[in-house]
Amino acid sequence: MTLSDKLYTILIKGDSWKTILGGLWVTLQISALSLLFGTLLGALICFLRTRKNPVIRGIASVYIAVLRGTPVLMLLLLLYYGVLARVKIAPVMVAVITFSLNVSAHVAELLRSALDAADHGQAEAARTLGFSAWDTFRLVTLPQVLRIAKPVYQSTIVNLIQWTSVVGYVTITDLTRVINNTASRTMQPLLTIIIGMLIYLALSYIVFGLFALSDRLKQRKRGEAA
Repeated sequence: MTLSDKLYTILIKGDSWKTILGGLWVTLQISALSLLFGTLLGALICFLRTRKNPVIRGIASVYIAVLRGTPVLMLLLLLYYGVLARVKIAPVMVAVITFSLNVSAHVAELLRSALDAADHGQAEAARTLGFSAWDTFRLVTLPQVLRIAKPVYQSTIVNLIQWTSVVGYVTITDLTRVINNTASRTMQPLLTIIIGMLIYLALSYIVFGLFALSDRLKQRKRGEAA
């Protein structure tokens, strides 16, 4: 069988491409929702982590430590087969909850580190000039935090997309499970898995490209403003 015949069998025959696109769509849905909810929750946890109250700060610290130290697959299995087993909730939503919790812990620690690395002297100068606490944070501290956190946040998104490859363990037909099923059906595991890896690689570089594009747009705006 030639390479073109193998590709036809894997990607075209029996509308395989539709199945692969369906699995890809599930992966993108889980990734996007988990990133959204995880980022929002992570910002809240970071806020609690930086409070002066030792109890609140301690609870937030334990939350971060436990979720960052727990393998995401173990957390997924715990929620699906244990905590949420008796709740009528779709497996996809269990996956979203799982990855949202995991991402929130990483984002919380990322934002806290970025806050520590920000130039506090600029914030103090802004307060001296009469800026309110909110305006100081919004106009001075937050832009620094976002700039510092951006490279690691980018990697967090890519890691999240890769982490979702384990959702097949809870009966979700995502991209990885579709690739595995296709490999078994076509008896072409090597080529099929390579195709799956290339798709994940493409997703990663799309993320990198979007961040690079945003940087270029910001630089262009600064140049026009100057």
